[in-house]
Amino acid sequence: MDEIIFRTSVAICKVVQEATSYLEIFNYSDPKYNMLEEHPLLPEEFDNFLHQKGAFAPRDLPEGVQLVSGMRLVLQLNAKHPETFAHRYISLPNGQYEDMVQAMRLPFNAIEGTSAVGPLFWAAIDQADDDPHLQIIFRKSDVRKRGLTRGWELVLSHSFRTNITMGFAKGTPSSDMVQHIRDLHACAHQIRHPLLLPLLILSRDLSSDTDQKQRETREWLRSLEHAISMRSMMTDEESKYVRESIVDVDEINRDLVECYARVLWKRPPAYLEVIKAIESAMARFWGRAAGNPAYGGAGGEVDKLHHSFLARLEFYATRLKGMENYAQVTIDRLTNQRSALINIIAQKDSKLALQMAGEQRRVAHMAGRENTSMISLFGAIFLPATYLASIFSMSFFDFKPSDNNSNNNSTSPGGDLSSYVSPHLWIYFAVMLPATLFLVVWWKWWDRRREKCYAQEDADIEEGIERMEAEIMATMRKRTMNKARVWG
Repeated sequence: MDEIIFRTSVAICKVVQEATSYLEIFNYSDPKYNMLEEHPLLPEEFDNFLHQKGAFAPRDLPEGVQLVSGMRLVLQLNAKHPETFAHRYISLPNGQYEDMVQAMRLPFNAIEGTSAVGPLFWAAIDQADDDPHLQIIFRKSDVRKRGLTRGWELVLSHSFRTNITMGFAKGTPSSDMVQHIRDLHACAHQIRHPLLLPLLILSRDLSSDTDQKQRETREWLRSLEHAISMRSMMTDEESKYVRESIVDVDEINRDLVECYARVLWKRPPAYLEVIKAIESAMARFWGRAAGNPAYGGAGGEVDKLHHSFLARLEFYATRLKGMENYAQVTIDRLTNQRSALINIIAQKDSKLALQMAGEQRRVAHMAGRENTSMISLFGAIFLPATYLASIFSMSFFDFKPSDNNSNNNSTSPGGDLSSYVSPHLWIYFAVMLPATLFLVVWWKWWDRRREKCYAQEDADIEEGIERMEAEIMATMRKRTMNKARVWG
């Protein structure tokens, strides 16, 4: 079944081209015959390398010299294609990939790992009775940055009969796979243990840079806490979040998101599971190798190396647990500051709503004032004239000309009516103009007095808004400072 699924999976995979090389390390009972070679692997030589033919045929050894351990790897250390680690992509032609898996006895299910997310480690012993192999898959390829897939992959198969480990190693430039192979060169005498290369990769993946990033994130978080709580003793770096006693909510929010991303980088639980899987694989390996004289038995070199690996794994597990606790505290504090920031945003929204209400009230008052002012002005101008005209049109006043003048003018050609205008018309203007001027001056005085009242009302509205905001911020600062004292 495994082979059928494997062939079907390979058939539907797309192929991308990557530069390929090979690595051969052989250790002999006589160290002077030890060999380490790493060279480009041409396509026409690929089959010869897999089956150890031609230039890759086993060397003739003098009598008494035996092969102790070996490692043969197909390498793609600087994979650069944008989709090289995408789902259902392989970097060897389909036929060559199938031949490599079968000739090196690699696990068939490695092809199904192209869709795996997070760090993945799997190991098992195949069911071959004549020559059992420990098969290993170790990969991490779920990261895509700037449109490029990134990661690394290691597929190994260790023969308990020949003590040779064969496999395929691939990585993008950011995965440090080149450095992993250099570390392998330095540890070439320890390749009898098949988990040497996986542990080298894990060691660099869990380097001190991960702990340092958590430390830097905690320091960044402390700056955010000082800015959000408006603590009095802020450094220049922290004061960038506060401008004119106002918290820059947008910048703090962006930095909080970035802090969350940093804390969640390389989460310890995933690597703790990887360590458990490696420990299980080591138990499987030593269960087969302990009784094999080729591995030196208890107290031998491989046994010492094996226990050294176990101690290192235990150290990594302890460090990861401490890192997980440290990261959890950081996440809790980030959550707390996130809640405080949400409160600040809500307060700013409330203040904005109050300001809008105040502006709307002022606009309404202004519109009412303009209407009142316009009506009052027109009334002050026309009301005296209208009022006096009504009074002078009453029967108490008689501005009609005499009868003689009326009879003479009635027969005049053109019917000139100018003689009907009373010479006492000046009395109307003499009374109307002073009355109008008096009302206009009085209205102006009254309008200025009213504007002072309106200005005082506007100032009271602004003062009420600022007082409400100050009370809210004081309450929030009091609560935050209480929490700060508890943390201290």
